[in-house]
Amino acid sequence: MQLQNKRCVISGAASGIGAAIATLFAAEGARLILTDRDGDRLNAVVARCRDLGAQCHGIIADVGEVAGATAGVDASVARYDGIDVLVNNAGMLTQARYGDITLAMWEEMMAVDLRSVFLATQRALPSMLAQHWGRVINIASQLGIKGGAELCHYAAAKAGVIGFTKSLALEVSSQNVLVNAIAPGPIETPLIDGINSAWKTAKAAELPLGRFGRAEEVAPVALLLASEPGGNLFVGQTLGPNSGDVMP
Repeated sequence: MQLQNKRCVISGAASGIGAAIATLFAAEGARLILTDRDGDRLNAVVARCRDLGAQCHGIIADVGEVAGATAGVDASVARYDGIDVLVNNAGMLTQARYGDITLAMWEEMMAVDLRSVFLATQRALPSMLAQHWGRVINIASQLGIKGGAELCHYAAAKAGVIGFTKSLALEVSSQNVLVNAIAPGPIETPLIDGINSAWKTAKAAELPLGRFGRAEEVAPVALLLASEPGGNLFVGQTLGPNSGDVMP
C-alpha cells in the first residue's frame, strides 16, 4: 500500500495509460479523482477502482478547456481537502504532414497536450507547497525527445511538457514538491488508433525490443515516482519506458 490515503488526481483516466495508473494507484491505497471526457469508460474505471477498495470519484471534463483542465484538482481540494499527487496524463494524437497542419490543429494540440499540464499544475501547487509535499507526474512522449515524421505538432507539445517539467522542478523541489515526466514509447492504447498501420509497422521494426508497450507496463513507473522512498530522489527527470526507441 505505497500510496495509502494519498490524494491523487489523474486526467485522461478512462482508457490506456491513465486507466492503468488509476487501477494500480487504487490497489496501492490512493484516494482518487479521475477525469476524462468519455463518461461511460470513465465510470467503468471508477467502478473498477472502487472494487479494489479505493475511494474514487469521476469527473467528466475536457482538458482542452480551461475549466476542464483544472476540474480534477478542484474536485480533490473540495472533496479531500487538498492534493498529493497529480498525474497529467490526458492527451491527444493526430497525424499530418507539416504542410497540412492547420492553425486549428496546432492550437488544439497545444491546448490539450501542453496548456492543460500548465493549468492543472498551477492549480495544484498551492496545496502541495502549503503541506511541503507533492508529486507532479507529466506524461510526455519519446517523440518529444527525438521528434517524429508527420507528428510535428504532437512532438512539439510533448517537448514543451518535458521543458516545463525540468523548469518547474528547479523552482519547487527545495520545498519537497517533486516534478517529473514519463516519456513512453509507442504503447498499445486508443491514443494511437488514429495513426495509420504503415507508420505503426515501420515504428515497431525500429524498436530494439521489437514491439509496442502495454499500458500496464507504464503504470509502475508512475507508482515509483509517486511513492516513498522510491520517488524521493527524482527531480526534473524524464523516465523512458519506450522499448529502446530512445536511449538518453
